[in-house]
Amino acid sequence: MLAVIGTVFLALLALCYVWVRERRYRFWADRYVAYIEPQFPYGNFKTLGKVEHIAPITQRHYEHFKRLGVPYGGVFMLTTPLLYIFDTELIKTLLVKDFQYFPNRGVYFNERDDPLSAHMFAIEGQKWRTLRTKLSPTFTSGRIRTTLPLVIEVCRRFRDHVRAAVVDGESNVVEVHDLLSRYTIDVIGACAFGIECNSFRDPDNEFRRYGKIAFDKLPHSPLVVYLMKAFRGYANRLGMKQLHDDVSRFFLGVVRDTVELREREKIVRNDFMDLLLKLKNTGRLEDGGEQIGHITFEEIAAQAFIFFTAGYDTSSTAMTYTLYELALNQAAQEKARACVRETLHKYDGQLTYEALSNMPYLEQCIDETLRKHPPVAILERNADKDYRVPNSGLVLRRGQKVMIPIYAMHHDPDHFPEPDEYRPERFSPEEVAKRDPHCYLPFGEGPRICIGMRFGSLQAKAGLASLLDTFRFSVCPQTQIPVQYSRTNFILGPANGVHLRVELL
Repeated sequence: MLAVIGTVFLALLALCYVWVRERRYRFWADRYVAYIEPQFPYGNFKTLGKVEHIAPITQRHYEHFKRLGVPYGGVFMLTTPLLYIFDTELIKTLLVKDFQYFPNRGVYFNERDDPLSAHMFAIEGQKWRTLRTKLSPTFTSGRIRTTLPLVIEVCRRFRDHVRAAVVDGESNVVEVHDLLSRYTIDVIGACAFGIECNSFRDPDNEFRRYGKIAFDKLPHSPLVVYLMKAFRGYANRLGMKQLHDDVSRFFLGVVRDTVELREREKIVRNDFMDLLLKLKNTGRLEDGGEQIGHITFEEIAAQAFIFFTAGYDTSSTAMTYTLYELALNQAAQEKARACVRETLHKYDGQLTYEALSNMPYLEQCIDETLRKHPPVAILERNADKDYRVPNSGLVLRRGQKVMIPIYAMHHDPDHFPEPDEYRPERFSPEEVAKRDPHCYLPFGEGPRICIGMRFGSLQAKAGLASLLDTFRFSVCPQTQIPVQYSRTNFILGPANGVHLRVELL
């Protein structure tokens, strides 16, 4: 009997292999689309999460298709066909003009069992449209400006902490990624939750501890995460979650306590949470203002959570790589410092909103960092209905996933000559005007562009301006050159931190 069962099992396995090889892996060939030959059972992503991040994998794929001169090309994630989009005009069409065909990212969420996962980055359809309409007014320049005093106070504590570490410490070598993650934790704790995290005095505070768990200790492997996304209906029925239970309990508890305290004590802080509470209680952002619509406690918690997670690791990583690149390029660092000091002189030494808006070279440095080290290496979109690709016979069926390889495009010498060189001048107004805008997409594009882009830019410029005005950064023996990317974090973060020498000016 065991022999019979074994024979049947092997026969079924052989049939499965033949079906995948002869039918599934012919998906792109049958549609006359250029593709890379997959390997069973991994498809074209065998090393994902094992030995490397997805960024270098997609860059190799991009270079393969670029040699063929095609506007798009097919690959396979396990047995699922994915379509890369390379042509910038086609990217613009999919993300902007024909957005209604590709409105969703295909990110896993489970609203019932994992309410924090049902945030604006992940949710789909009419729920996303309604929530985006309600929340977009909370991220205007004017409203973000009101949070600046909270950011500046964190900058002051941040600079004092670094000064004390450099003056009083045994070494002036600092792991800047760890340091900058404490800065962004404190900024977002203050602006989103109205809480002083004090990460400089207490680096292991609960916000930081649970934030690191959320990013660095994922409950599932990259393979399982992919299967959850591909078969979300089944994963939802099984109650599978994207977050650890203790992370969910902590953030839900913090939001609940914050909401109850503010409503009971009538506390107003002019921060992100205030705006969410106004929507919850009145459906308006201003007394007597336009009726936008009410939101629930669960929606408040989910948006506060994504505000925290999206702003915490992406901003600290971008700031880290900016200091790393400026440490390697001292001339650029001196030019950035001169820009900061010249602007501060005009504004009586104060980091005002106007001052931060008038530091062009510092902004170019950040833009160049986001080109060379984009926090998110790929953009993903799912077809919401059948779509005929313009100027072709290819029809993408509902549910088909397309990917835009941001990291690879940012390193394409046809878009950015000598892409491995760090040149902030690429983002001068004159150079930007010469370039197709859709070859540079660190925040995405179209209606699903990052809603917190302005706030992220504000906290990055404020933090970097404070540091460059006071300290000089240079490489040291502990600096890893080139920096190695973490293979497990979705964000393109450094695997081993970034150690730099810091000197007080």
